[in-house]
Order: sequence, then C-alpha cells, then structure tokens
Amino acid sequence: MSAVLTRPPEAAAAVERSLQAGPGPESGPRPTPAGRLAALAGIAGRAGWKSLAVLLFLALWELGPTYLASPSTRVFLPPLHEVLAAGATLLENGQLQSHLQASLTRSVSGFSVAVVSAVVLGLLIAWYGWLSSFLNPLLELFRNTATLALLPVFTLLLGIGEESKITIVAYAAFFPVLLNTIAGVRTVDPLLIRAAKSLGLNSFRLFQKVILPSAVPTIFTGIRMAGTSSILVLIAAEMVGAKAGLGYLIVNAQMSFLIPDMYAGILTVSVLGLTVNVLLVALERHFSRWRTAVGSGN
Repeated sequence: MSAVLTRPPEAAAAVERSLQAGPGPESGPRPTPAGRLAALAGIAGRAGWKSLAVLLFLALWELGPTYLASPSTRVFLPPLHEVLAAGATLLENGQLQSHLQASLTRSVSGFSVAVVSAVVLGLLIAWYGWLSSFLNPLLELFRNTATLALLPVFTLLLGIGEESKITIVAYAAFFPVLLNTIAGVRTVDPLLIRAAKSLGLNSFRLFQKVILPSAVPTIFTGIRMAGTSSILVLIAAEMVGAKAGLGYLIVNAQMSFLIPDMYAGILTVSVLGLTVNVLLVALERHFSRWRTAVGSGN
C-alpha cells in the first residue's frame, strides 16, 4: 500500500502566496554604502561631463573680455558678471518680467493654434490621398516662402498689435508640425493597420489605438522644431514693431547703448528656448510611455 504525501493547507497557501508575489525585495543583494557612493559618483561624473562645454563657454565669456580683449572691445562685449548684474537690475524693477510675459503670451497663443491645426490637417492629408494631391501644391508654395518675408504683409493686414505677432508665430510653427505629422502617419507599420482592421476596429478606434500612438514620436519632433521656430520668429517680429517683449527689450537696449541689458535679454531668450525644449521632451516621454513599456519587456 503506497503512502500519499500531502501538504498541510497552511503551507500550501503560503507557497501559493509566495509564488504569486514573486521575488521580494530581500531576494537580491543589498547595495553597500561604497556601491551607492560609486553610483552617485558615476551620475555626477556624467552630468559634469555633459555640462562641461557650457561651463567652459561661460568661463570664457567671463575671463575673455577682461584679460584677452581690448578695452574698446569690452564695451561691446562685457564680461558675464556685468550681464548678470544687468539682468538682476531688470528683474528688480520688473522690466524683464513684463517683457517675458508679453513674449510668452504671443508665442503660446500662436504655437497652440499652429499645433492643433497642423496635427488635424496632417492626419487628414496623410489618411486621404485625394486631399493630399489637392492641397500639396499650395502647401509647398507657402512652405518655401520665408516667414519673415511675410511679416510686412501681416503687419499691413493686421496692424502692429498682437494679432500680427500671433499670426506670424502660428505660420512659422505650422509647417514643421504638419510635415512631421504626415510623415509619422505614413510611416506606421501596415501590418499593424491590417491587424487592427481584422480585429474589427472602426476608423476612429484605429486612429486612437494604432495611428496616433505610432506617430507620436515623429509628431513631437515637429513640435519641438516648431517651438524653437516660434520663439525665433517672434523675437525678430518684436524687433521690428512692438512696444513690449524680449525682442523689443534687446533692440531698445542696443539703440540706447545699454549693452549689458542687451546681452541680458539675449541670455533670457536662450534660457527660454532651452526651457521650452525640456518641457516638450518631457511631454513627448509622457505620451510615448507605451514604447518604453514594450521595450522594457525585451
């Protein structure tokens, strides 16, 4: 008579819970303090290497006009500490904030209009071939027309107020987003589209579940290009005809021979452009999380 070995119910339940929970945090080796310090040192080293070129440029800007340039050159190229002092003065009296707010309002308004309209039109053009063949010649004509060349036209039609500035920003940001949206939709894997159609997805669900997620990285490449273009074109437009904004601050400081204030405005434009790019990269990562999730399982 053979004996049957049975497991107590409590032990079986414990084994089942352990299998469902998977390996706990105690299963792997704990990092030692020396290992943590080495990891932190590696992170700090990589960050320092990435910022080394910027630090060297700032050091050259500080020391070059003082020790390498002539006194006459220093008048037109002040050292960095004088520029920072001028920027602090502009912050204290509120001028920098008011000019920055005016530029941000115009750029955000025009940029938002351009992104929404370009994404919608790009999806339609990429999906419907007849619409692409109909609009492509007209779009190519306007795309190859320099944005600043149309600034006098916008000024004559819309005046020197906010409408002309917002319109030219929207025009400059429209085409990078449009072209990248079309390219993103047309480069979606056809096998994914056929598989989605075989599962019974309608056109709306196909766009929502397949087309848009696959085209998001390419679309955001165009959005990042459009963000840079919108800021540059706006600064140029504000230099021509405006009473507020960073472009007005730069050109007015140059005409008033306030050279440190001029460089402070230029430095603010650089920081603004960098901040916009960082925010757009973070937004792209947020909408592309599914790609990271898929790649992490390989």
